[in-house]
Amino acid sequence: MSEWSKQDRFKALLSGERADRPIGSGWRHFIDKEQTADDLAETTISFTKKYDWDWVKINPRATYLAEAWGNQYDFTDYQTVFPRQQTTAIPTAASLWDIDVKKAVQSAPLAEHLDAVRKIRQGLPDTPLIQTVFSPLTVLLFIVGRSAYVTKTVFGIEHPVTLESLFKEHRAAAHHALHAISLTLADYVQELQQAGSDGLFYAVTGTAHPGLFDEAMFDELSRPYDSIVLEAASYGKNILHTCGAYAQPEKFNDYRIDGISWDTIAEGNPGLEANLKATKVGGVDHGLFAVNDIAQIKQQAEDALKLMKDQPFILSPNCAIPLNVTDEALAQFKKSILE
Repeated sequence: MSEWSKQDRFKALLSGERADRPIGSGWRHFIDKEQTADDLAETTISFTKKYDWDWVKINPRATYLAEAWGNQYDFTDYQTVFPRQQTTAIPTAASLWDIDVKKAVQSAPLAEHLDAVRKIRQGLPDTPLIQTVFSPLTVLLFIVGRSAYVTKTVFGIEHPVTLESLFKEHRAAAHHALHAISLTLADYVQELQQAGSDGLFYAVTGTAHPGLFDEAMFDELSRPYDSIVLEAASYGKNILHTCGAYAQPEKFNDYRIDGISWDTIAEGNPGLEANLKATKVGGVDHGLFAVNDIAQIKQQAEDALKLMKDQPFILSPNCAIPLNVTDEALAQFKKSILE
């Protein structure tokens, strides 16, 4: 290939092939610019152009999918990247039966984000774009006000429905809700293709942590519904992100995905040498961007690119870049991709 485009590199690497040079990207929340499609699109476009990212993970507000079923949040009051949750569509486990299938174009939060994707595509016509979509299990946990992480609580909900009540005492209702959510997300994913998305950044958040769900429960509550959403996204290139400690990236070797992202330095996680089938995405500790550790960002990027030089690989932070990142840290990361 005489002249590689951003799309060429992105598609080749996520097809298990080599490209003419390494590629990378970074992503973060802009919590004051994520409440409207126009703001999200404008901020994403300007952030991408400023650092000339090779591809874009669109970073919508963390609650947008849970909003599709009526959850309400206070966007004037955030704890890190999570606005205060005011209401839940599932105040008790019996309410799981009330979760129904939505059409994306008729759901205000989903239609808003389809509009944002269209606007981002218009502003970045040649850059690979993938939209962030959470797994149905993660969305259900967010709806009820339970954390999708083993160590954190949802901001604003003090006494959420227990996991025991949701998945043991009301197991059939939970499967009803997960199926409805997965069909809704599958419809949304199909609409994303029309809007201009090149695939998904599919996040199972912290649900792979065995302290939250053991292997049998994860296989029952996540795997079949993940399959429905990822099947709908088979038109594009899809990167799965398994978040936090004990994220078990090997668990997803049989998933229909093209790339896999995980925290390579978190407790209980393998490094980049992990035996994974999908193209590895990551390599740099996202926490370094908060403390502006330029030397370590440079070193970790160099080490990752050296280790992975003979394999398809995409350099990125291991998770979302913290809100207090500095321009200097991002500039160093971008420079490291091209050195």
